[in-house]
Amino acid sequence: MMKNGFLFLLVVLLAIFPLYLVNDSEFGGADGEAEEQIGEIAPDYEPWFSSIWEPPGGETESLLFVLQAVIGSLIIGYIFGYSKAKYKANVKRKDVAH
Repeated sequence: MMKNGFLFLLVVLLAIFPLYLVNDSEFGGADGEAEEQIGEIAPDYEPWFSSIWEPPGGETESLLFVLQAVIGSLIIGYIFGYSKAKYKANVKRKDVAH
């Protein structure tokens, strides 16, 4: 139990420490960086299509990204949990049969 608490505290510190270490920087997304690089390489580049909907602010975009990550994590966690439970049930069934 003590080991899990220590590991949890370590993960929290690893997540918070960089925020205090880097004070005056702006964290940008990969999309913005890619757009900037394309603009430098080929200034006359025309995008193939435009966004259907632009979120009203950066907070909404971040919220949608986090929501997507949570839903994906839940699906992956469910698949792993289901597979493990199914494996345990099969092992238990084989033990009972023999």
